[in-house]
Amino acid sequence: LSRGVAFIRFDKRSEAEEAITNFNGHKPPGSSEPITVKFAANPNQNKNVALLSQLCHSPARRFGGPVHHQAQRFRFSPMGVDHMSGLSGVNVPGNASSGWCIFIYNLGQDADEGILWQMFGPFGAVTNVKVIRDFNTNKCKGFGFVTMTNYEEAAMAIASLNGYRLGDKILQVSFKTNKSHK
Repeated sequence: LSRGVAFIRFDKRSEAEEAITNFNGHKPPGSSEPITVKFAANPNQNKNVALLSQLCHSPARRFGGPVHHQAQRFRFSPMGVDHMSGLSGVNVPGNASSGWCIFIYNLGQDADEGILWQMFGPFGAVTNVKVIRDFNTNKCKGFGFVTMTNYEEAAMAIASLNGYRLGDKILQVSFKTNKSHK
């Protein structure tokens, strides 16, 4: 079953720009929706190939890939988030001037920034990722943050990735809230 996301690498930027111009918004034969074609937001392209390969082939693998989904109720749709039942009860954070900060909980100890770029990049422009590490061991403490520029893309990423299995962990993904609100 297709997850509806693909990455294509071009030798020249001009070739990639031409593909975006020609195919963004195009409806492929047999499809009911047009596709979205854009540059990926992942500056660490090759950094995590080994770790992703390890996660993909781990014994906990259940659905075929490094990022696994437990239920089929959340699917990425370029049509927007207005009709997504998975967003009910989501509170919109106040100030979006610096982007929309997303909190990711239950990351494995080996998680790093590259994995977050690869997970969130397909949903839209990512401006920053941060994995929180133990000072002494430099291992991930189990959580991190991703900042995205567009609210709808951030909300779609949350709806799609909350509950996903990464390695042997089920992720909890939500908008970051201020500590004073707790």
